[in-house]
Amino acid sequence: MHFFPDTTLLITHYNRSESLERLLTSFEDLNCRFGDIVVSDDGSKPEHLEKIAGLKNRFNFNLITTPTNRGLGNNINKGQDAVKTAYTLYVQEDFQPSDIFPAHFEDAITFMRQDSKWDIVRFYAYFAYPTLKPFQKGFSEMVYRFWDMNHLKFYYYSDHPHLRRSNFLEKFGRYPEGIKGDLTEYKMAVSFLQKKGKGLFFNEFTKLFYQKNSSDEPSTMVRADWKLSENPLVKLARSGYLRYRWLKNTLDLVFMK
Repeated sequence: MHFFPDTTLLITHYNRSESLERLLTSFEDLNCRFGDIVVSDDGSKPEHLEKIAGLKNRFNFNLITTPTNRGLGNNINKGQDAVKTAYTLYVQEDFQPSDIFPAHFEDAITFMRQDSKWDIVRFYAYFAYPTLKPFQKGFSEMVYRFWDMNHLKFYYYSDHPHLRRSNFLEKFGRYPEGIKGDLTEYKMAVSFLQKKGKGLFFNEFTKLFYQKNSSDEPSTMVRADWKLSENPLVKLARSGYLRYRWLKNTLDLVFMK
């Protein structure tokens, strides 16, 4: 058994109770146990809340609810507020850990326990962080460089599955509420860089978690078509837009509060 008594599994959930069950069952099948489990629900429909009530009895988690949908920022904030352990493994409900996750999580939590400079360890991403400095056991340190023109450097922090210290909100501020999820994530990423956060990144970033979106419970986050287009004119326009974003994001780091 892999037991992490000083870590709480924090799951944010909204209208995807089948996905939530799959995630919890996956950890159970991997013999992965935590000091506590917190499920933070963002005002799901009654049929999902009914299923969650059954899951609560089965998995013995702490359920934090709200009567109405209040967005990603509020959902993470109230979930993190309920965490009592030193460390938090944050996972959205549509992810599933792989068979090799527990062993690498053992390494990640050891790094955090041994060195207080690490604020976050990232386990999943759509792309590698632009500048990585080899660390150990398949992890690398993320390095932010001011003059690097790659706009992806601003996403040092990500809402994708990660381990963090449970005083995260005290150090980096609370997640902004009442705005769209992607902007919520971006503003936290800016705050993380402004406050000199430090983190590790798992090199094989698609091997520890899988994102599972069925037709019955699809993702609520959809990328705009123009971001994916291969049309030459669209790609040229996108290149210009990314240069603009680099400048805007740089100014945000300097002036955003």
